[in-house]
Amino acid sequence: MTRLKIAIPNKGALTAAAIDILKESGYRQRTDAKELRLIDVDNDVEFFYLRPRDIALYVGEGTLDVGITGRDLLHDSGAKAEEVMPLEFGRSTFRFAGPQGEYDDLAQLAGKRIATSYTGIVQTFLASHGIEAHVVRLDGAVETSIQLGVADVIADVVETGSTLRRAGLEVFGEPILESEAVLITRAGNGSVAFEVFKRRVEGVLVARGYVMMDYDIEETRVSDAVALTPGLEGPTISPLRREGWVAVRAMVPRAGSQRLMDELYDLGARAILLTDIHACRL
Repeated sequence: MTRLKIAIPNKGALTAAAIDILKESGYRQRTDAKELRLIDVDNDVEFFYLRPRDIALYVGEGTLDVGITGRDLLHDSGAKAEEVMPLEFGRSTFRFAGPQGEYDDLAQLAGKRIATSYTGIVQTFLASHGIEAHVVRLDGAVETSIQLGVADVIADVVETGSTLRRAGLEVFGEPILESEAVLITRAGNGSVAFEVFKRRVEGVLVARGYVMMDYDIEETRVSDAVALTPGLEGPTISPLRREGWVAVRAMVPRAGSQRLMDELYDLGARAILLTDIHACRL
């Protein structure tokens, strides 16, 4: 089996979380931030630590097999790579912003100069809305472009909006793109090695979103309890030494699990336990 080549952001907001999910998936990761390549012999994979903007290009050209990058960077690159699945971290929203009180509708962008570091995304969005405007490419700190007379409006990643407010700007119009970290590969990649890697990462994501719940309950109330905890394939139900009682085990969503414990207790369940799941295969 050919060694799987995987691209990881070498720095930036996605790096630490990407490394964490790979460690949880059972892969070795670098211990020195200057290390640009690492071979995990046990798992037959090779990691390359690259600029986040370049990852989609390498994967799209087939130089590397898999990558972790931002959805915004993938769309902006125009590379022949495709999103396999979202990774549930690094979320951000891409928006238009202009001087406070001057803009409230996308139609006002017609004929304006729009400064951005993501020209591909902005041009595609404008074309899809039939808006003709001049897109100015800047690398970083686009907020000052309006004050400096380079642009009329900016398009940038917005997290809290505090940076925009300090620059006297406010967002307007619908979001251009909702972004987060994503797993990408080239179109048509169905190799066994890739499927194994994908399955491991999926297992970690599911494990993060679920917990294992165990509880004891009277047999006469099992149907009501199971309605609350159906599990993924159905709960495991085992007889207890105590006559008329059974033990139930099921995977339940982590969100709301404390409220679920309360509901089960009110139903008569006892010895209710929650256990973290570190990884799984579904």
